[in-house]
Amino acid sequence: MTGRTRIGVLLGFGIGAGVAVQARINGALGARLQDGIAAATVSFLVGLAALLLAALLDRRVRAGLRRVRAAVADRSLRPWQLLGGLCGAFFVAGQGLTVAAIGVTAFTTAAVAGQLISSLVVDRLGIAPSGHTPVTPRRLAGAVLGIGAVALAAFGQHGAPAGAVALLPDVPPVLLVLLPALAGVGLAWQQAVNGRVAAVGGPPAAALVNFVVGLLLLVPLAAVVAAVRGLPAAPPTEPWLYLGGLIGVVFIAVAALAVRWIGVLLLGLTSVAGQLTAAVLLDLRTPTGPGLSAPALAGCLLTLAAVLAATRNPQSRPVLRN
Repeated sequence: MTGRTRIGVLLGFGIGAGVAVQARINGALGARLQDGIAAATVSFLVGLAALLLAALLDRRVRAGLRRVRAAVADRSLRPWQLLGGLCGAFFVAGQGLTVAAIGVTAFTTAAVAGQLISSLVVDRLGIAPSGHTPVTPRRLAGAVLGIGAVALAAFGQHGAPAGAVALLPDVPPVLLVLLPALAGVGLAWQQAVNGRVAAVGGPPAAALVNFVVGLLLLVPLAAVVAAVRGLPAAPPTEPWLYLGGLIGVVFIAVAALAVRWIGVLLLGLTSVAGQLTAAVLLDLRTPTGPGLSAPALAGCLLTLAAVLAATRNPQSRPVLRN
């Protein structure tokens, strides 16, 4: 394993830990607002405000945005490669639309399955800046182990949160499971194209583009939900409930950098490992559900085995295009 790969693995682990903390914060905000879509929109707005402030204060961020615009103009960066934020918005919207009906277990397992399987395809096609990476038996085994780890960690957990209100009550749960699976597929593609944008304009510029594009989906969706269900509850006053967007800025920017070094599959596996590990630590310190379980611990260990399975194969190293 090269030095950059080691750093990328550590960054991926940190990204997953950030996702777990962000999920806990946004979940609490959604509960207080009684509207998961509104909570996701607030999270994106806070993140975008922080990035716009950074762009005003740091000329390097503005220079990165100019490079992105120039790359789109000369077609070295295609317009569709700027749309990664739609996938992130679709993911958080999918949480609000389906978790109340199918539960956290089904959502997480379906999303990770879609993400890891899509990661194999995205790496194989060379969509990420890391270049083409073949689908080897070890990489395939790593993806399967990662899916199994999440399923094992979720085993025995409660389904929908207490008091949750389903937004799609007339859709059969078997069909609703397809939504988080598609959201997971989109996450792999988001990481790949954000990496392309970061390669041109830098991670802060990639994160800013991601948040702007994501809000193009979330704001209309939040408006529709408000029209159907009414306005969300009064916003809470605790500052920590608004930190989810800032955490999102960090891990979106870091992911755009790390994917250039380790590819989409390994980034997905390491982030899942970090997410499960952080979730275990959060359950130990501030339990909000049934508490820590033996399957959750076993799932963390299995995820680490999946990372090792994907990284120990010499052929899994990317083959860069000329």
